[in-house]
Amino acid sequence: MPKQILFVQGGGENVHDQWDNALVNSLRHELGASYDVAYPRMPEEANPQYAIWKPALLDAFDGLSDGAVLVGHSVGGTILLHLVAEGALPFRPGAVIVIAPPFAGEGGWPGDGLPRCDLASDLPEGVTLRLFYGTRDQDVPLSHAGLYAKAVPRMVVTELPGRDHQLNNDLGEIADAIRALG
Repeated sequence: MPKQILFVQGGGENVHDQWDNALVNSLRHELGASYDVAYPRMPEEANPQYAIWKPALLDAFDGLSDGAVLVGHSVGGTILLHLVAEGALPFRPGAVIVIAPPFAGEGGWPGDGLPRCDLASDLPEGVTLRLFYGTRDQDVPLSHAGLYAKAVPRMVVTELPGRDHQLNNDLGEIADAIRALG
């Protein structure tokens, strides 16, 4: 049985079909047939909001087993982290990997609509937490990586030199991190 991966898209008009599909295709190519990468479409992608995306994500979680890996891009990563911290998952993820998520809170972007949580203490213990940022990201400042590192000290932060917000559509390092989980 293939290992389960759920990829949560970022927000913006046509992101699912015109932007993040390239990330998913890269991940599928890098991981191969031993992994099943699900890529649900989020509602109202041009105006991502936690209250609207949460039910869609909970539906997407149906059928995922303990050990499934959750990957979120941009605001999808931010929403995913807060949903995991809220403790609403029907399974225990093997890892949560976020790519270029904006930090919601002091020093970052407003966290309007996100549940109140302390990411450091509310994210489940024993779950691998990885964060990847491109150093040439012009959408989410690299300083947000530092805000996450401070807020969640156990999160492993990796900066990828010369990569943009879409990591130049190359998720080779993310595939390596997933394979390293075993």
